[in-house]
Amino acid sequence: MFRHLCKLVWNRKRVNFLITLEIFISFLVVFGVIVFAVYYLDNYRHPLGFNYENVWAVQVGIEKKSDDSDRQRLLDTTKQMLATLKDFGEIEHVAAVWGAPYSRGNWQSGNTIKGRNVRFWGNFMTDEAKDVFGINIVRGRWFGKEDDGANYNPIILNQKTARDIFGDEDPLGKNPEERFDPDPDGPSPSANREPKKPERVIGIIDDFRKNGEFAELFGYQIFRNTLTMPDGREPRAFVMKVRPGTTAEFEEKLVKRMQAIAKDWSFEVKTIAQMRSENHTSYYVPIAAFGLVAGFLMLMVALGLTGVLWQSVTQRTKEIGLRRAKGATATRIYKQILGELLVITTFGLLIGVLVVIQFPLLDFLGFATKQVYLYSMLLSLALIYLLTIACGLYPSRLATKVQPAEALHYE
Repeated sequence: MFRHLCKLVWNRKRVNFLITLEIFISFLVVFGVIVFAVYYLDNYRHPLGFNYENVWAVQVGIEKKSDDSDRQRLLDTTKQMLATLKDFGEIEHVAAVWGAPYSRGNWQSGNTIKGRNVRFWGNFMTDEAKDVFGINIVRGRWFGKEDDGANYNPIILNQKTARDIFGDEDPLGKNPEERFDPDPDGPSPSANREPKKPERVIGIIDDFRKNGEFAELFGYQIFRNTLTMPDGREPRAFVMKVRPGTTAEFEEKLVKRMQAIAKDWSFEVKTIAQMRSENHTSYYVPIAAFGLVAGFLMLMVALGLTGVLWQSVTQRTKEIGLRRAKGATATRIYKQILGELLVITTFGLLIGVLVVIQFPLLDFLGFATKQVYLYSMLLSLALIYLLTIACGLYPSRLATKVQPAEALHYE
């Protein structure tokens, strides 16, 4: 049966080539949209690693100089700001961070371990950040007074970073930098002039995902910010856990007090929930736009397929009538028309699959895992097959109404 259908399709190769090309292009467009949707959904299923309810962020704009005296002044002002914010009854916990959750800024680093590239993001936080975000400690501990004056720099890893760097070993008390491959260029001159304390892992937390639910699960390192030279970094934001029921009216009082301390700083107050909503919108908009384009393309393909099949049935009235005269039932005619369409669709999708499977080899859409590729491909194939079957139902039904007598009058 399949061989016979292939022969019928080949006999009308000029018309069927255009249908095959339409299906091929549609598959590529649909796959491109679906692979992003599946990728984001796959990311969404991972835990977020922090709590954003009743958490506010104050983004800080600072005009700073490069000299150490100005940097020390900024750190001193930050400490004064934290002390002042703790006096507000509406605030339960407050911390200074380099990057607030869902903010655009990211500090990214990476290295190689036995020739394998390991990437991770980082953040600098003061000690109360754990209570602000409700961060869960899986093993070890959070930053504390016991780290004051220590001969090491305490560091906290999320679970993914711990696996990437240490594998199945227990990372507590170890220095991640000792696992990195040596720099072929050797240590920099600045490193020789300013030796730094070795890092030590003191805790493992859940997979903290600063950029939100739709972002890829990256390794994450959190460094302690004591707001002192030389390990202190100027925070870009203050984050605070406010008491439930705190209204927007508190924002004006908050900014007024902060502005009194640092008159040359600028402040932007947002809830983390609001920043989360804005972050999600940045993902929804492009997906919706591409989905709309794909939807219009699918509609055009559907109309084109229906029209071509309708015309094909009309042009083949004599052929169909002759088959009916030789005893072919309406059901067999119906299956023949649909079968030809499925053969054409299979050819178009086969070419599309051959193209798509080259993407990982060319590192195109390299962000997607093999599982995401597989699910996206299967969904795209199913969607195109459903579309072509739906387009072929009415023309196939129309073909079953052709009577043998019509073929005698058809020219």
